[in-house]
Amino acid sequence: MFRYAVFIDGGYFKKVLREFGTPRISYLKFSQVVAHGEERLRTYYYDCPPFVSDPASPGERDRQSNFDRFRVALEREPRFQLRLGRLAKRTTPQGAKFEQKKVDILLTCDLLRLSLEKQIARAVIVAGDSDFVPAIAIARDAGVIVQLYYYKCPKPHDELLDACDERLLIEQDLIDQIAI
Repeated sequence: MFRYAVFIDGGYFKKVLREFGTPRISYLKFSQVVAHGEERLRTYYYDCPPFVSDPASPGERDRQSNFDRFRVALEREPRFQLRLGRLAKRTTPQGAKFEQKKVDILLTCDLLRLSLEKQIARAVIVAGDSDFVPAIAIARDAGVIVQLYYYKCPKPHDELLDACDERLLIEQDLIDQIAI
């Protein structure tokens, strides 16, 4: 029996879900839909908690509270692991801008470790960033089949599309299957 792992870039998947009207979904159902009869080792979800200033504004406290509820619910799902980076606030002439830090490298490390240790035969990735291309190449060299689940808007980088063994467009049918 082959095992697979799911790697979800939370920031990217949230952008995709906005294209479908931001439905409430089950990440466990998503992990089961992509199973194809294989055993799931684990689903990894990568994101950052919201930025909270000191003192926190009421809106920031609400965003943090919502994130905390989501985090707890996700961590209670079977075989799920949440990996958190952090948001860095950058001040630009156009105003404040927030950038995720450590999220891409956390996904990369997990993909490489599981691939090189032969813990998985297939990696399901939900992402759009070309930063993952070198890690995907190493995983493929280690014999892992890499499947990319993506949406046309925001379109993933062409290098990422080319690097994967299989590319599967996220469509309304999939969203309907994983909706709560």
